Amino acid sequence: MKGKWIAALFILPFLVFFIAFQLAPLAWIAVSSFYSETYEAWGLGNYTDILTSPFYLQAMRFSLDISIWSSLYGLIIALVGSYSLRQLGPTKLHDFVMSFTNMTSNFAGVPLAFAFVILLGLNGCLTLLLRKYGLMEHFDLYSKDGLIVLYTYFQIPLGVLLMYPAFDALREDWRESAALLGAGRWSYWRHIGIPVLFPALLGTFVILLANALGAYATVYALTTGNFNVVPVRIAALVSGDISLDPNMGSALAMLLVVLMAFITLIHQWLLRKSYLSQRS
Repeated sequence: MKGKWIAALFILPFLVFFIAFQLAPLAWIAVSSFYSETYEAWGLGNYTDILTSPFYLQAMRFSLDISIWSSLYGLIIALVGSYSLRQLGPTKLHDFVMSFTNMTSNFAGVPLAFAFVILLGLNGCLTLLLRKYGLMEHFDLYSKDGLIVLYTYFQIPLGVLLMYPAFDALREDWRESAALLGAGRWSYWRHIGIPVLFPALLGTFVILLANALGAYATVYALTTGNFNVVPVRIAALVSGDISLDPNMGSALAMLLVVLMAFITLIHQWLLRKSYLSQRS
């Protein structure tokens, strides 16, 4: 019992930190989201205004489109990259790529936006070079497609870091046994590899989706707040000079929380279904 009390004492600072910086702000946002500055009353006025406003619905649609597609592209590239790194083994190239991935996983925000402006902006070096040869005639970095490319870039390193350990679950003797039984590479991945990696794939996709939905600094630095996505709208409502309404911003934030909770529940349900199918 003495050891348990000592362990509880050491975890107390973490609990205080978690309550002060996670639970308390979330509770404050949840409560303030029900007070409407427009109606000067408590209720669902903020949520009604958001869900009936084409402007806010467009922001949610753009956020979901960019987040889903960038997470999907990032997951596919991370899956191929992680498998390739596994096949390399402990080599200098492997160590270099892993170190580079760790470094670029923190390369986001204003520096990333500035780098993409230099490379793929309207007069970026790659843009001018490719247009010289008749490529990228209609590509616009500041459009939704351009933001998907930008988001995919910072999703890839995080996806690699999350997917790389998942390949430990694949044993080499499984592939050898499948080959001895006449299974080709496609059959091995379809019946063994992908089902084993499915929980990690799904979990990584959910994390990448949350990462993209909450991204603010990069898109704001690139478009100076002129592209309509939810994080930019929340920031404009909380700190804007013209449309200052922090309670409406709280309601938008709570809708993001509800959306991520819903996605997490689906994730857990699919995981449970996957585990049950593997046991049977």
